[in-house]
Amino acid sequence: MSAERRTSEIVLVTGAAGFIGLHLTRALLDRGSRVIAIDNYRTGSRAALAGLVAGYPSTQSLVIEHDIIEPLPGGVICDKIVNLACPASPKHYGLDPLDTLWASVLGSVHLLDLARDLGGIPLLQASTSEVYGDPILSPQSEDLPGLVDTMNERACYFEGKRTAEVLCDLYRQLRPHGVSTRIARIFNSYGPGMLPDDGRVVSSFICQALAGQPMTIYGDGSQTRSLCHVSDTVRGLLALVDHQDTIDYPVNIGNPDEITIKDLALEISALVAPGREPLIQYGPLPNGEPTRRCPDIARAVSVLGWKPTILRAEGLAQTVEWFRALSSEPIPLPVLSSAGE
Repeated sequence: MSAERRTSEIVLVTGAAGFIGLHLTRALLDRGSRVIAIDNYRTGSRAALAGLVAGYPSTQSLVIEHDIIEPLPGGVICDKIVNLACPASPKHYGLDPLDTLWASVLGSVHLLDLARDLGGIPLLQASTSEVYGDPILSPQSEDLPGLVDTMNERACYFEGKRTAEVLCDLYRQLRPHGVSTRIARIFNSYGPGMLPDDGRVVSSFICQALAGQPMTIYGDGSQTRSLCHVSDTVRGLLALVDHQDTIDYPVNIGNPDEITIKDLALEISALVAPGREPLIQYGPLPNGEPTRRCPDIARAVSVLGWKPTILRAEGLAQTVEWFRALSSEPIPLPVLSSAGE
């Protein structure tokens, strides 16, 4: 893509005030794209988004407070759409499960309608590794069917995302204006800029350790996660939305470096307080908690030429320092390493 084209393109980003949304918006602005940033601020940070766009020319961004459950404001014109809008942690989506479901379903319909009406422009739908449920195989490839329970308390999230994937496939097949859809199944992302109270395992462990409190492990800690630094996640999302062709299959975006929850707690404890005996307490495993999370990224490597580059030790050290500074005084969203770009 030429510099002229990159400067002239307009990208609509929903969920722009969320963790990944803020980093993606920064990356788009840095490369010269114009951004229409939409968020209802239910879980995103109004102050962080305002502070971010203030660092760029006012003509480069437009911030709209809007809930995509409702029809979009009239007159929105863009070249690409990235839909990140939806609460992304059990703590948040459990507060209003129906709203979470509608964010994925109705929100996707409204954005797909816009993409169709604009001639089938590219739309990237953020899906999730949660669609695999408690997987029967590991690592999880994109053709693995999900083993999910629709009565599970997490179902509002993963069933909403699964429905959004179906909608993307149907809108892709529409004639004459089929949407150039792309689906990213995002695995656990972490890094500077996370909120202290977002309920994610990395932020929870770090905040507990910094406060000198026991880190809470649910179950025996043998369940695994694969953590992808947010800068790597954003590079993957950009590679996917920028791809010249319609991609009629999901693509895993994650880091296959798998670790148990207990070992993750020990690593974080060593970073926060080297030499201190780790403080850990155990609680009951929540209903529906997946036991394995590890992406097969062969498709992302072959189709997008993408793979993560930030090692977990480096990324966790960055994130600990972010929270250490945050605990003393608010700091702006950091400029992250662009390694691998």
